[in-house]
Amino acid sequence: MSEGIVTQAGRGLYTVQTTTGRILPCRLRGNLKKRFTYSETASHVRRVEKVKKLAETDPIAVGDRVMILVAESGTEGVIEEVLPRRKALVRRSGNERERQTLVANLELAVIVFSAAEPRPDLFKLDRFLVLAEDSELEVLIVLNKADLAAPEELTEALAEYRAVGYDILTTSRNTGEGIEALKEKLRGRLSAFCGPSGVGKSSLLNAVQPGLRLKVGEISEITHSGRHTTVRAELLTLEIGGWVADTPGLRQVQFWDLLPEDVAFCFPELAPLMGHCKFPNCRHRTEPACAVRAAVDDKRVSPRRYQSYLQMTEIDSTHGSSTRKLFPS
Repeated sequence: MSEGIVTQAGRGLYTVQTTTGRILPCRLRGNLKKRFTYSETASHVRRVEKVKKLAETDPIAVGDRVMILVAESGTEGVIEEVLPRRKALVRRSGNERERQTLVANLELAVIVFSAAEPRPDLFKLDRFLVLAEDSELEVLIVLNKADLAAPEELTEALAEYRAVGYDILTTSRNTGEGIEALKEKLRGRLSAFCGPSGVGKSSLLNAVQPGLRLKVGEISEITHSGRHTTVRAELLTLEIGGWVADTPGLRQVQFWDLLPEDVAFCFPELAPLMGHCKFPNCRHRTEPACAVRAAVDDKRVSPRRYQSYLQMTEIDSTHGSSTRKLFPS
């Protein structure tokens, strides 16, 4: 048995790098694809009562630490055990019935949006932030393609995120802005780049470590949105130390098990206000003596961020999308 980390994951086929540096294709032991329910009565020997297929797109994700049994040939292996995860970036899959783990054992979520081409959507950025906050991950916001916007526009657009304490970098592969600072943030950690398509995640990683040679795409001239170039998450070894996952661009960000009443705790500026409303079941909409609405009225909470919160707590709001621009014309 050897311990390793999953660097690529797809249904039934995985790539594992062992602690000794060997890279092996692996398949998954069948019983790891199912959830077992055991009898707990004292009068019976512990036995399996029910077997249920996991409600997950894949039981293994990049970043998972696993124990593998290496074949006699030494060229492949079988994943026998998945070691306990510390933290993971999780969302509801596109079919809405399964959980999708994007990256396991994550230390830093690098949420990448662009200043232009494609036009950024702060309401979608908020959804990525809530996704990371719900997983209790450290967050770095990266606004890429900074050379395509005026500095004062960048400052104004990011002010509300700086005000609530988010760590922010502006970057540009063309000018080199922010690349060295980004490398320092990634050094020695397991990080993941996530965000919409076309914002330059792969280009940024190529700038951080040119030898990666990740495929990059172009922006559609018709929709002005990004095209998918990364088709599945892949964990990459960094020469500066650590790992980074390049994840596919997400067009929808749907939460797996986040209840509407818990969304406010994923907004750093709203969480301290919880429990200070007149009514304990306050929905922070039209109720009297609402601490959240009072903070919005007093400009202690951004009205736009408040609207973003309202969207996320509406029924079926996960299916909606915002078309508001980062820089209003």
